[in-house]
Amino acid sequence: MSAVPGLCVIPARGGSKRIEKKNVRLFLGRPIISYSIQAALASGCFQEIMVSTDDPEIAQLALSLGAEVPFLRSAQTSGDTAGLAEVLLEVLSQCAQAGRRFEIAACVLATAPLLAAADLQEAMSKLGSSRCDGILGVCRYSYPIQRSLVERGGRLRMRWPWHYKSRSQDLKPCYHDAGQFYIVRTGAFLQQRRLFLRQMLKYELPQTRVQDIDTEEDWRMAEHKYRLLHG
Repeated sequence: MSAVPGLCVIPARGGSKRIEKKNVRLFLGRPIISYSIQAALASGCFQEIMVSTDDPEIAQLALSLGAEVPFLRSAQTSGDTAGLAEVLLEVLSQCAQAGRRFEIAACVLATAPLLAAADLQEAMSKLGSSRCDGILGVCRYSYPIQRSLVERGGRLRMRWPWHYKSRSQDLKPCYHDAGQFYIVRTGAFLQQRRLFLRQMLKYELPQTRVQDIDTEEDWRMAEHKYRLLHG
């Protein structure tokens, strides 16, 4: 059984609760998933780029864009509660049954039009020169979350009141998942069967190239950022 490095999995299930047909909706004239496939292809990092979907329409579109769809996703990994780790585990299991192993696997989200091929290249290089099990694309919070507010009993309160007098510049930066990609060493991932953040590197992306897309407003903001970046 041969060891083949460089698998890219793009999860794209058919159901979408907040934005209908989100993974194939036109983003500035192109299906949004096409941007993720294009970035993965242009990076040159992967021997195979697979789209994991339960939807035949998405599968046909993915094939036309240059990705592979060797099988449709199972019902167990197509529900609302299935995580990305479960999707990747299913793909790696199917590949192993076909006698194929991958040393490195990336999960690239289907709704990441701001992702650049260079990000994948640099992240792969950074992971390759480390002893960590994976790397995650993240973005820094623009305002220190240590000084965040919560509502209790209809009134605002500081979440961490001991930071009331803390200067912003003295607080440690915090990050959130950029919603674009993660890359793992498959050996460690298959042993753990989940993602362990304490064993992962960060790949920091600027706010200008990160946009979570869950609402119509998010969608418009992502298009605005894309226009600013690409003219």
